[in-house]
Amino acid sequence: MARKKPIITFNSPIVLGFVIACFAVTLFGMISGGRITRLLFMTYRSSLKNPFTYIRFFTYVLGHDGWGHFVGNASYLLLLGPMLEEKYGARMLSHIMLITAFVTSFGNFILFPNVALCGASGIVFAFIILASFTGFKEGEIPLTFILVAVLYIGQQVIEGITITDNVSNMSHIIGGVVGAILGYRLNVRKK
Repeated sequence: MARKKPIITFNSPIVLGFVIACFAVTLFGMISGGRITRLLFMTYRSSLKNPFTYIRFFTYVLGHDGWGHFVGNASYLLLLGPMLEEKYGARMLSHIMLITAFVTSFGNFILFPNVALCGASGIVFAFIILASFTGFKEGEIPLTFILVAVLYIGQQVIEGITITDNVSNMSHIIGGVVGAILGYRLNVRKK
């Protein structure tokens, strides 16, 4: 019997499409010296009369501050995203990503008026927490969820207090909280 020749499949269209879009936006942002990123792919306090303010509430997740930032986020997205897309479906995962993007950017807009935000880190943290719900059973709280929440979110709280850098620990925390709430609600509903 002849063995089938392996083929490469586009196994996770939402996650792969998102990572490809992030790559393209990061590339064009670097080519433009950051001008495209600041205009369309970074959220910051701006007038509510400016239509770009509302667009950036969602598009900032595509922009990244360099290749290291992009590769770090893309690695987690590609690692966790396909499993989550298979579990929740493309449409639901899209909604999770949009909700996380908006809640994180709106929180930043309200709480940190002098801080600009770009990158998919909030979505990454939502994915990390969502992944800990893969073995969820109603009436139980997975130990993996507790450990992941303590390790990842706890680390962000500590770093937010003790380290001054360009990392938005708040977006990581909000992304993790959104992932926890949605992960719990989606898994309770499925039972």
